Amino acid sequence: MNSFNPQGLIVRAFIRLRQSGFQLGVGELLAARQAVEGGFGENEEALAETLKILWCHSPSEQSQFDPIWESLLMSSTPKQSEKPPPREPKLEPPHQERMEEPQKPSSPPPEEAVTEIKSKPELASLPIRAPFTPVENEDTSTLQAYYPISRRSMVYSWRYLRRPVADGPLDVLDVNATIEQATRQGFYLTPVYRRREQNNAHLLLLLDQNGSMTPFHRFTRDLVETAIYESCLQPEKVNVFYFHNVPAASVYKDLYLTEPIALQTVLETCDNETSILIVSDAGAARGYRKLERIRATTSFLFQLKRYTSLIAWLNPMPEERWIGSSAEIIANLVPMYQMDNNGLSNAIDIVRGQPLQHLHSPFS
Repeated sequence: MNSFNPQGLIVRAFIRLRQSGFQLGVGELLAARQAVEGGFGENEEALAETLKILWCHSPSEQSQFDPIWESLLMSSTPKQSEKPPPREPKLEPPHQERMEEPQKPSSPPPEEAVTEIKSKPELASLPIRAPFTPVENEDTSTLQAYYPISRRSMVYSWRYLRRPVADGPLDVLDVNATIEQATRQGFYLTPVYRRREQNNAHLLLLLDQNGSMTPFHRFTRDLVETAIYESCLQPEKVNVFYFHNVPAASVYKDLYLTEPIALQTVLETCDNETSILIVSDAGAARGYRKLERIRATTSFLFQLKRYTSLIAWLNPMPEERWIGSSAEIIANLVPMYQMDNNGLSNAIDIVRGQPLQHLHSPFS
């Protein structure tokens, strides 16, 4: 049987690609290992697609990757298939061994096997970061990658999260009020001004980090950056915290999960007009249905609903992947949508207080 060892294939592919001119460093190697630990690369084909996304940055590199990967697979299978034949002569009768005595001097195969083992490239010291090289000016439309939602769509969707309140400076001319005042007084004296409206929407982002969410870090990062810097929200009104799998007694201020803060302290800053958006796969990435995770998430959601009902869940996995996992049950407790253009738009409608006419969850 051919035992599939993804970690060994990653190291061998990493060394072979570096020898072929790919600009790869330790960061790329660790990213591939984390992706495999997160549930990606279950077989040889899935592992090849994952490494293409992480390591190939142009169509030319993708075209070079395929023959290199096939050569690695071919070099690994013969070694396992050549092991059984040497055992067969040991089980033959003695008279057959005498007949084959003239052929005994043919012993180059063991030496060739030794030379093959010695010719394997050894893992030498690697650079901490790959050297910078400009990307080839080629059309990247054919790259095989999964983009659930673009950054531009995020910027567009955030514009709908508004809670206008007239608490700005008194510098907006009110024409109707000015005419009414002049009519009542019988003459025009001064114009009437009203206060400028400001967006006082308060957004709380709770993002699942590491583990099965590692492949989606880029999209969660874009979600945070567009909400703070490219939306109509006030930056001080956007609070971002991170957690791993389930928000427990504490969450984290940084994406490396090194600065904990009590969850109760975070919730004390919320009121009934606070919009809360949770981003997590809820166990759908690996297809697990764990009772402990469901109970912890249920307790967390009930705790949130004490402060506000403007809660939505954004899941980076497609809806068909929710079935049979913890996400299928959690989707019945809170409006959950997949991370695409329609899903983000529907989630923002929920957190801004305009629920949809249809059912929130496809499983409810």
